[in-house]
Amino acid sequence: MSREVGSRYEELAAAWLAAKGYKVLERSFSCPLGEVDIIAEQGGDLVFVEVKARRGEAYGRPFEAVTRSKQSKIIKAALVYIKSKGLRPAGIRFDVVSIKMGAEPELIKGAFDAPGYYY
Repeated sequence: MSREVGSRYEELAAAWLAAKGYKVLERSFSCPLGEVDIIAEQGGDLVFVEVKARRGEAYGRPFEAVTRSKQSKIIKAALVYIKSKGLRPAGIRFDVVSIKMGAEPELIKGAFDAPGYYY
């Protein structure tokens, strides 16, 4: 999937999350350690959201592409974001928005944790 197509899905996910009560703070945050597609606030938590989209399920459901390696990069980028902004959030969460073409997006709240990492 091209970066342009990926950006369109991130826009779709950001609007969908906003309609669900998320306050989108930033999109496409990147640093040398990784990237976070969407950073938002929801329910008192600072939420780092990965967006995955697929045309079909021939290679699995979209959220299944968020591997341990990808999770590690997201976690590291999230920590850089928190430190660079001088934040002390009450809680952080890692969500995934899984989009299959032609279907309603699926939200996986708390899709993964960051054990061993502290902010």
